[in-house]
Amino acid sequence: MRLSPDQCCVWNDGYGAWAFDRLAADLSTLLGIDVSEKPRRFNYLLHLEDSSQIADCRLFIPIEAIRLAADKRQLALAFHQNGVPTPLTRLFDDFDQAKNFVRQHSETEWCLKYPAGCGGAGHQLISEGTAEPANWPRPFVVQEFIRLERPVVYRVYCAGGELFAWIMRRFPASIAPSPWVAHARGARYVRLPKPPSEATEVAHRALMATGLWSSFGCVDLLLKPTGAWVVLEVGTDGLFNHVDRELGDRDLESELQRRVANAFWSAAAQ
Repeated sequence: MRLSPDQCCVWNDGYGAWAFDRLAADLSTLLGIDVSEKPRRFNYLLHLEDSSQIADCRLFIPIEAIRLAADKRQLALAFHQNGVPTPLTRLFDDFDQAKNFVRQHSETEWCLKYPAGCGGAGHQLISEGTAEPANWPRPFVVQEFIRLERPVVYRVYCAGGELFAWIMRRFPASIAPSPWVAHARGARYVRLPKPPSEATEVAHRALMATGLWSSFGCVDLLLKPTGAWVVLEVGTDGLFNHVDRELGDRDLESELQRRVANAFWSAAAQ
């Protein structure tokens, strides 16, 4: 049964809702539905304080997927359990264990990933001489650092069970590169032709493993020097983060909006 716009909303409530105000307004215009502090029959959830409110609410993006995408510890476990190719990743409850592992595998570079970070925030390279960072959430996420001659990250989007928009993110020549290839650090998006089938295969596996395939999300990937595609993380909207829509390409931004709207209303009709 197809729902009417007044039966749906962009659900944005609580102290942290201000961080999603711009996206909430954009989604309201795109979808033709209200921004509301209370849920309706079908909801595009962005923020709320009390997660107990979610019980029995229909969400466009599943709450489990939102939480997985926001926590690199849980994401590492989900990828491992579902055979999603990633850079070698280990979790450690004790920092000395993490440093011992790095020391025993010194032929590889390693990074310590902040579990709730986005845009590379908090990430750092780690060696056996690295001091334990204060107030770091456990377990520690230690991941193989894949050094490239020119740092680049690839991304593909998904909406309603379809992959689209193969792009890469890299630093322009005028900006000094960072190990973390993030838009917030100066990296820019460039649209590319059709993605390699190997990349779309691992992206699909990542989206299925995190429960994002049927709603909306994106996958960030690296091409290793060996020629293997690996998944860094997935992203979606809600609670803690949202997918970057400032892509510097109006056609791509319009396609993203159109596909999200189509996926939302298709899901609302189920």
